[in-house]
Order: sequence, then C-alpha cells, then structure tokens
Amino acid sequence: MPNDDIITVKKLADSLKIAEKTTYRFASEGKFRALKWEARGGF
Repeated sequence: MPNDDIITVKKLADSLKIAEKTTYRFASEGKFRALKWEARGGF
C-alpha cells in the first residue's frame, strides 16, 4: 500500500473534528468502513 493511502489517527481525528481517543474507539468498533485497523502501541 502506498504511503498516500495511509492516514494517521491524528490526521483522521483532525479532519473529522473529533478527539483522537474517539477515533481509536470508532476504529475498534468498526465504524470506519474503508479502514484496515492495525493497532500499534497505545495512545
């Protein structure tokens, strides 16, 4: 996957205007349909 297709949690949270913690929760709950979730470390 090219790096253009990867977005950080911070960038996603900023673009959606939500907290990073909420972004992690939504990802773990499967709320982002086009997201391949891969947890790396904590937050």
